[in-house]
Amino acid sequence: MKKRLVIIGNGMAPGRVLDELFEHAPDLYDVTIFNAEPRVNYDRIMLSPVLSGEKKYEEIIIHGDAWYVDHGVELLKGEKVVNIDRDAKTVTSENGVTAEYDKLIVATGSLPIVIPVPGHDLPGVLTYRDLDDVTAMLLAAKSGGKAVVIGGGLLGLEAAAGLKERGMDVTVLHLMPTLMERQLDAAAGHLLQSTLEARGIDIKTGANTAEILPQPNNKGVRAVRLEDGTEIDADLVVMAVGIRPNAQLAKDAGLKTNRGILVDPQMRTSDPDIYAVGECVEFDGKVYGLVAPLYQMAGVTARELMGDANDGFSDSALATKLKVTGVDLYSAGDFADGETREEIVLRDAANGVYKRLVLEDDKIVGVVLYGDTADGGWFFQQIKDGTDISGMRDTLIFGPAYAGGEALDPMAAVAALPDDAEICGCNGVCKGKIVGAISEKGLSSLDDVRAHTKASASCGTCTGLVEQLMSLTLGEAFDPDAVSPMCGCTDLSHDDVRRLIKAKELKTIPAVMQTLEWKSSCGCAKCRPALNYYLVCDWPDEYADDYQSRFINERAHANIQKDGTYSVVPRMWGGQTSSSELRAIADVVDKFNIPTVKVTGGQRIDMLGIKKEDLPAVWADLGKAGFVSGHAYAKGLRTVKTCVGTDWCRFGTQDSTGLGVRIEKFMWGSWTPAKVKMAVSGCPRNCAEATCKDVGVICVDSGYEIHFAGAAGLDIKGTEVLGLVKTETQALEHIVALVQMYREQGHYLERIYKWAKRIGYDEVRRQIMDDAEKRRAYFDRFVFSQKFAQVDPWSERVSGKDKHEFKPMATLSLQAAE
Repeated sequence: MKKRLVIIGNGMAPGRVLDELFEHAPDLYDVTIFNAEPRVNYDRIMLSPVLSGEKKYEEIIIHGDAWYVDHGVELLKGEKVVNIDRDAKTVTSENGVTAEYDKLIVATGSLPIVIPVPGHDLPGVLTYRDLDDVTAMLLAAKSGGKAVVIGGGLLGLEAAAGLKERGMDVTVLHLMPTLMERQLDAAAGHLLQSTLEARGIDIKTGANTAEILPQPNNKGVRAVRLEDGTEIDADLVVMAVGIRPNAQLAKDAGLKTNRGILVDPQMRTSDPDIYAVGECVEFDGKVYGLVAPLYQMAGVTARELMGDANDGFSDSALATKLKVTGVDLYSAGDFADGETREEIVLRDAANGVYKRLVLEDDKIVGVVLYGDTADGGWFFQQIKDGTDISGMRDTLIFGPAYAGGEALDPMAAVAALPDDAEICGCNGVCKGKIVGAISEKGLSSLDDVRAHTKASASCGTCTGLVEQLMSLTLGEAFDPDAVSPMCGCTDLSHDDVRRLIKAKELKTIPAVMQTLEWKSSCGCAKCRPALNYYLVCDWPDEYADDYQSRFINERAHANIQKDGTYSVVPRMWGGQTSSSELRAIADVVDKFNIPTVKVTGGQRIDMLGIKKEDLPAVWADLGKAGFVSGHAYAKGLRTVKTCVGTDWCRFGTQDSTGLGVRIEKFMWGSWTPAKVKMAVSGCPRNCAEATCKDVGVICVDSGYEIHFAGAAGLDIKGTEVLGLVKTETQALEHIVALVQMYREQGHYLERIYKWAKRIGYDEVRRQIMDDAEKRRAYFDRFVFSQKFAQVDPWSERVSGKDKHEFKPMATLSLQAAE
């Protein structure tokens, strides 16, 4: 019989306990989780990028709904536990849900400290601890205005930077003389303040808040008054002055508490069947708020639950990073002055670099890095190992490359790191786990490593180290293109560029290149088409499509052939045509002496050998017959291939032709990262070959089976099943949402099957099949973009009208959706 494990709380620490438990002893416990929040487990460290707009909530989820189902975990969302009965060994939520346990983990986290000044309870005064706080700040930021952040520590500065990115005027009030005084010395604090002020954030140190002043009728905040009488206008006030362990539930249950829940090195409370992990814990007089010790607690707890002997939890040096894009800051250990301590300092004012090492007894005990943090992990490892640095003292400040007194290959320093060296601080991932995963699972790309280990999947500052480990482990098999920047004009990846375009609201190619510090003033043939697509996708109503940044076929609206002539493919909805359309094509062929006419694999007619100067006239004649461009040249929807379905076929189960026509009329004209081909087959005999397309539908008696991620070109791959829906309208909604998800996440020139493999087929299913709200949001964004994209370029060229004025098919598309 499995034992019963109940967990109160669903944060990062208990999530890591379960990761360890399911990896090594998956059949030991039946697990029930009570989560006060109405959602799954997410990475709270990444709330700051969500606030700034650099990440979405979905990108910081650690365990999605499918994970709990796959592991047989009962997750009770929105169920706050109010009672622990230690005699009966049960827990009960405020909604009356009760669960019995053999072992219990208390992971109730922490509560934000609220300064009890007058006005602290006014509407518009927020704290910063969880996703609900971020959601409230985002809602407030929509109106713009002024924000005051009380607290110049880690969370306060991240909140300030995020609100500034959202368009608010931000002032930070900090009681101490310098920012982040617990993690930084005075010099680094000054550099940080200068950097933030250069971004337009007003910093006031030595500022003691006396009162938060209300608007008339107490409907919100008006200003913050300081102890010296200064008043600072505010529409929003965020308190980020610290946290305290949330230990009241444990105290009420009779467990021993002080500031937090008291635990021994094995993370046991005063009740041997109850463990505690995370920010609610107090060990040896200390409480913890950084992720590294929380993950260490989780590892100890998991081993205890499995009955494995271990050394238990121990207090150790901690490292801190600030998660603000463009601010490189790292500190670790103890950097306070002392009579027995000395320091090594490097200052490079011109480049904004500051490094300080604090030494004691020929060992590094503390490090502060600003502007250049690449060696932070190595310095931190020396602190944890207690390395004697006397033999490399003269070159120590220059990092591992000069640790022996002369320049070394940086790879050698990475190779010398022990297996337990922490590489990713955000997710507590060590070198050994990364190397092991690469070798055992055959990982070959950075995205693979991120998916399997979470290393570099959060703030990304350890990406370089992870890449070096991949190179060391894979040798010549390592594919640098898998982790390379989008082109030689930038050091940023496609994902980073897409993220920053949205976060910084960049709406022109010059704005992207200027803000993201492009190395080339004009870009290149790789990045300009990619940037053009990303801007078209993100700002369909504002960005003016730059045709000079498109490939020749897209600029000419026809496919160039090897002799310099062009081919033209008119659109035939779902592969259907008529006698009048065929006569019109025949007339055009005769009139312009077109030498070759061919039926394509997508059930259309291709006219090849057309002179460039004849293209407008060819388009005009085809347009008179009702044809629009087939976009055979486009990074967009090409065709929707169909069979005859129930109209004519004895075996047809649904109207496949009608659905294919409906999909094509709804989705034509939409630009995508790469070409998209679709098909609808009227029965499982699959005459339309739907199971090798980017998106396919197999009609069955019970409805419509949707497929995706097939390939039948240089790569041969069958589709993955997305899911089964009952009606045509549901099929259309799911397909449109799937394509929009691909449009928003795909890299330029990345086909659907490569994108889906990169992010995970299950993740696609989770967002499209399981999350109705997200699916509808994708659908709505696609519909909105079609208002500006669904324009026939042939008619546009012939008429000379601007594309934003000429939308003959947009109404048809929207009506088709209804």
